[in-house]
Amino acid sequence: MDDPAVVSPKTDASPPWPSAPAQPSLGDKDVHVWRASLQQPLEVVERLCEVLSTNEQTRAASFHFAKDRQHYILARGILRRLLGGYLETAPADIHFTYGDQGKPFLTVDHFGERAPLKFNLAHSGGLAVYGFTLIGEIGVDLEQVNPEFCGEDIARRFFSANEVACLEALPAAERTLAFFNCWTRKEAFIKAKGIGLSLALDQFDVTLTPEQQARLLRTCWDESEADRWSLRTLEIGAGYVGALAIEAHDWQLSCWQVGD
Repeated sequence: MDDPAVVSPKTDASPPWPSAPAQPSLGDKDVHVWRASLQQPLEVVERLCEVLSTNEQTRAASFHFAKDRQHYILARGILRRLLGGYLETAPADIHFTYGDQGKPFLTVDHFGERAPLKFNLAHSGGLAVYGFTLIGEIGVDLEQVNPEFCGEDIARRFFSANEVACLEALPAAERTLAFFNCWTRKEAFIKAKGIGLSLALDQFDVTLTPEQQARLLRTCWDESEADRWSLRTLEIGAGYVGALAIEAHDWQLSCWQVGD
């Protein structure tokens, strides 16, 4: 399933994840997460652009900056390569439909008698992560840590009162990581639900302190919903924070890197 033309992330900020088996198989309790570098030679960008749909190529052309255009092409092209491996389908032949908030789904013609494959992707700071499972809807988020983005004003604007209080009670040295823990866990959750920012981030609570496991604590609309979800920290590498959300328990996570 690896594309030998795609370079694995190998910087100090991105320690290598294990290489995947030749043909990973998704069982009914499996969650697969892949990490890929979006810093690629131009020939790789051009090759992956060829597998994109006409709409995706048009979207790529709309980006003003070359770096943003190339990252979009790589992120979507690698997604198609990975999906093609799972579905045993040519990447260019994969068709998407989109939810009201823009979340992509596979069209039903890909499945036949198989369980629908669910997926999600995120990218930031030259890295991308992809989540795949047969269990149900999945959300992943990835953020490059930027201390200038994690001020108290932003936390008060987007986080719940409980989360803001927890953040402000931490030593100053721990607040940046806690902020991005909170942000990525919230983003992963709303991406799994497929509702984007139509759900205000202050309407539910997640854990955020460094010693706490990732967890959905409460939603304001349903007292029982938090117990149905699992959150998991994704160890992306130094300078990055990642998270995964899925409405299930008792599942097995495998993490691999794209490329050799």
